[in-house]
Amino acid sequence: MLFSSVIFLFLFLPLVFGLYFLLPSRAKNFFLLLASLFFYTWGEKEIVIVLIVTTLADYYYSHLIEKGYRKLGLFLSVFTNLSFLGFFKYFNFAFENFQAILNFFGINHPSFANIPTIILPIGISFYTFQTMSYTIDVYKGRVKASRNIIDYAAFVTMFPQLVAGPIVRYADIASQLKKKNISLENFTLGLQRFIIGLAKKMLIANSFAELADTVFMVSPADLSPGILWIGIIAYVLQLYFDFSGYSDMAIGLGRMLGFRFLENFNYPYISRSIREMWRRWHISLSTWFRDYLYIPLGGNRRSTPRVYFNLVVVFAVTGLWHGASWNFVIWGLFNGALIIIERLGFSKILKSSWLPLQHFYTMLAWVLSFVLFRSPDLAHAGKYYYYMFSFSPGDQAMVSFISYFHFDTETMMLFILAIILCMPVYPLLENRLTRIKERNIFSFVSINILKIIFYSALFIASVSYLSADAYNPFIYFRF
Repeated sequence: MLFSSVIFLFLFLPLVFGLYFLLPSRAKNFFLLLASLFFYTWGEKEIVIVLIVTTLADYYYSHLIEKGYRKLGLFLSVFTNLSFLGFFKYFNFAFENFQAILNFFGINHPSFANIPTIILPIGISFYTFQTMSYTIDVYKGRVKASRNIIDYAAFVTMFPQLVAGPIVRYADIASQLKKKNISLENFTLGLQRFIIGLAKKMLIANSFAELADTVFMVSPADLSPGILWIGIIAYVLQLYFDFSGYSDMAIGLGRMLGFRFLENFNYPYISRSIREMWRRWHISLSTWFRDYLYIPLGGNRRSTPRVYFNLVVVFAVTGLWHGASWNFVIWGLFNGALIIIERLGFSKILKSSWLPLQHFYTMLAWVLSFVLFRSPDLAHAGKYYYYMFSFSPGDQAMVSFISYFHFDTETMMLFILAIILCMPVYPLLENRLTRIKERNIFSFVSINILKIIFYSALFIASVSYLSADAYNPFIYFRF
């Protein structure tokens, strides 16, 4: 069930909120658990069993750790979680590579063709990391094992962040599970955040999605360099507004329910280095790898070669986390290599250079890396890179493509608007409006009326795309 769907917006959400706020405090977590399991089962059917088993297993393992069987409990938790994740997400990938090796040596058996395709449960990469962080934190003594299985299960399965994050840690919301901050102010702020996220997804991300998907469906050899650049830039914008929009919706829903989730994006496209980009991009994932992989490997405390080795491991795993494909692994290593180069001294050169040049380098490197991320395989990525920089005549191809896909003034304005919104315009505007509201009662009322009109217009415009059955993919469902 997509957040950007009619069923979710006009059936599931009103029913859940209506009952949730009517129930007494002691019953809210239990109802939230039931609603979340229904939400997940709607799309995943019997695969919800994986989520339930993972939740129950880590609840038991956390108590095993506190009873003194620390290493056993932690081992069982990591083994169970990685086994589920490995089987569902990487079994087919591993078998395909094993089969390729056998084929290289001339070994080919008919039974290989009968291996079934394993269906990837939605959100498994996210909730696996949530439950693992919980047992690791119990092992490290950062949190106490939950004594209430309903509260713990509500934490794991909470529908706002279940299928695509942000990755919420038990330590961050343990107290909120006991005492939620439910108020009209929080509900209003959460609703505004949700509408912003929905608009980013429906009005901006989806518009770029159709353009990017169309470009990547065509052989790079049949398109001009200009179109290939437009295609990958459209994808990079789509990815940001799609995923950050989903995070906004999740954070907004959480706040309406009385929870405060940590931010997941901090305007990454204003970064002036790849290191800064990763501090601003998908923050819940990058900090997870920092705390539960990079630091345990030794972090920055080891020798310089070991630090670089740690970075290579972290970014290889980061790539693999995003998908079972060599494209993702190489994409991760590409980013890791850039960070190592910056640490070797390039960051000093960057800092002393012209600010626009710093930003240009960062975005160019980021855009180029996502050719690997978006391409269906390495062969397609290689061709895409080649023809991006193959400055052969292609004016006629570009003209026909632009005409066919209505790459007109409206589309150009969309690119300009998206680039502007990649900058922290909204917080600056909010701060300005807050100062105006504080002047007098007239300003306060006027600004509030304008905000109601603004958010209502955004919501209506977003819903109009749904009613028109417009293009509505969601990238991170497949991760």
